[in-house]
Amino acid sequence: MAVKAAREVSVSNRLEGGFLKNRVCVYWLSGRCNRNPCRFMHRESPPIPQTKQIHSASPEESHYLKSSRRTWRNANSSTPKNVTVLTNRGAGSKRTSGEVSQQEVLAKNERKIDRMDQEMVVTSKESIHCQQTVQKALTTESVESERTPVQKIQPNVCKYWVTANCVHGDNCKDIHSWYCGSGFTMLTKLEGHTKTITGIVLPPGSDKLYTVSKDRTIRIWDCNSGQSAGAVDLDGEVGCLISEGPWLFAGLPKAIKAWNFQVQAELSLRGPVGQVYSMVMDNDMLFAATEEGTILVWKCGTETNIPELTAQMKGHTGAVCSLVLGANNRLYSGSSDNTIRVWDLQTLQCTQTLNGHARDVTSVICWDSYLLSASLDNTLKVWAATDSGNLEVIYEHKEEHGVVALFGMTDAEAHSILFCSYNDNTVRIYDLPSFNERGRIFSKQQVQVIQIGIGGLFFTGDAAGQLSVWKLLGVPCAMAS
Repeated sequence: MAVKAAREVSVSNRLEGGFLKNRVCVYWLSGRCNRNPCRFMHRESPPIPQTKQIHSASPEESHYLKSSRRTWRNANSSTPKNVTVLTNRGAGSKRTSGEVSQQEVLAKNERKIDRMDQEMVVTSKESIHCQQTVQKALTTESVESERTPVQKIQPNVCKYWVTANCVHGDNCKDIHSWYCGSGFTMLTKLEGHTKTITGIVLPPGSDKLYTVSKDRTIRIWDCNSGQSAGAVDLDGEVGCLISEGPWLFAGLPKAIKAWNFQVQAELSLRGPVGQVYSMVMDNDMLFAATEEGTILVWKCGTETNIPELTAQMKGHTGAVCSLVLGANNRLYSGSSDNTIRVWDLQTLQCTQTLNGHARDVTSVICWDSYLLSASLDNTLKVWAATDSGNLEVIYEHKEEHGVVALFGMTDAEAHSILFCSYNDNTVRIYDLPSFNERGRIFSKQQVQVIQIGIGGLFFTGDAAGQLSVWKLLGVPCAMAS
């Protein structure tokens, strides 16, 4: 009697039994499972349970919404269009010949991210063939209720690639590039500083880029060749750098150094106690933020043009980390005492103290009628004026790391973008006002300073002394000054 052999069922078509703790069959993954039915899952993820639909609040119910369809806005003003950035224009540099290879690397990394987005974490510890993906909930708090967190794969640079020790090559699950995203590219890295870069300036109409560092030097770079054009040794670590007309001002411990390289003039302004961390210039007034918590004011003489110390603005109990000029004759200061102070430039008096952050306020910038503040408490807050004229928080953006620095500009399509440096050694680039992330920059150490130039150029300086030159793809149609 002929015996009819049972047809072998393909591994991919075999039945799966009752799920055991939602574990994936490791033999099925490798195409070798011979059990039918099998008590483990023959799929890469557990069945998705049906969830109840959660009501989404309308924009009127809360300002704390993060969605591409909803944005924060001040009911007392129109929708902002341009980023207000207190900086100076400068000469641009040409794109380097290495950009094509960088674009190929970027495309490869984007494919890695796409592949990561399609993979699910396998819960079996035995499944050594399955790649685990890193997930993080990006959530925004609602004033009235908790909302369902949005899961998003977070790209990470390979820490072994950074030190040139990665052995996985193209199969590595992390990124082998100094950036990811679209709409920008890295042009070059400039070597010279040996410690934290604390200031970058590209004066208007100049073909020289100036940088300062905690290595006690100011370096001059030729924008045409990308080479160092010289360095000046200073008496101490430099905390900040700004330019005004032909003058450069560098903040030092207990002094401010000023240079006019056109006429080879040099000045020293005495008065600060401790390090000078930030400076701004308003007409003929120079404001300097100090380590002791005082803001010093110098007035430039009409005849000698030599600044004269005229006032001291006191109120902060910690170091003043950041200054920015705003509309309506206002000066804003962020401090390590966790507060922001609002000053009247005519009276030099504090008109309001903002108590919203739980840790050091590291950076403040103005954007249209809004004030943006960053802190080591892992938040970035947006402030707007009420009917009474006082500022209040209308939006809060949360991340998992402290915020070190903020800077803003507009892209080729006049869209406002925000550069946000975190103390996890990344710079994230957001669209405003939605806070949708459009890209990310990676660094060996945290980026301390960001500056923009003309023609879509921008610069980053990190704590390792690395100066990087970047360019937005397309020339910005507008740039605040």
